[in-house]
Parts: sequence; structure tokens; C-alpha cells
Amino acid sequence: MPIPKKTGLSRLTSSINHSWAGIVNAIFTEDAFRQLVVINIMLLIITFCLDITKTERALLIMCSFMTLAVELINTAIETVVDRISLEIHPLSKRAKDLGGSAQLVTIVMTVIIWLVVLF
Repeated sequence: MPIPKKTGLSRLTSSINHSWAGIVNAIFTEDAFRQLVVINIMLLIITFCLDITKTERALLIMCSFMTLAVELINTAIETVVDRISLEIHPLSKRAKDLGGSAQLVTIVMTVIIWLVVLF
């Protein structure tokens, strides 16, 4: 017998609670995520101190959130791979490397956008 799914406001509330639990878990268990949170808080503060257009400010803020989102996705990939097996396997390595690569691309993008906006 299938489990009845939540609908409406109950589904939205449940989804937000689960999402928040994921962020809290990442903060307490993932060094890389914690480091990115600290760096991005500093960048957000700097963003509001700069004399730049609203569009440039929005772009810099989006970069900050993008790095955090990609790190959460990368952590999810690593968690699933480890859940399946801790055995060293070429496909497991590939999945983890690709997740890390996505994060690297996002960080490089952020650095480039900051440089373009500042200079």
C-alpha cells in the first residue's frame, strides 16, 4: 500500500523543514561547506560596502549562493556514493571527481565575476 503524500501547505512546510535540516547538517558535518559559508558571509558584507550597480550587486550575491548550492549537491553526491559502497571503484571516483569539478567551476566563475565587477 503506497504511503499517502502530503499536499498543499503541509507539503510546503515539510519540504522547507527537510531543506533546512540539510543545511544544518551540512554546517555541522562538512568542513568545506562551513568554510564556504564563512567566506560567503564576508563576501556578502563586502558586496554591500561596494559602490556598484544593483545589477552588479545581484550578480555577486548570486555567485555566493551558487557556490553554496553546488557544494550541497557535491556533498549529496559524495554521501550517496559512500552509502552505496565504501569500496574504491572507478565509477565512485568519477562521480566524486565530477562533483568536485562542478564546485571548482563555480568557484572559478565567482572569482572571474568578482574581478570583472571590481576592475
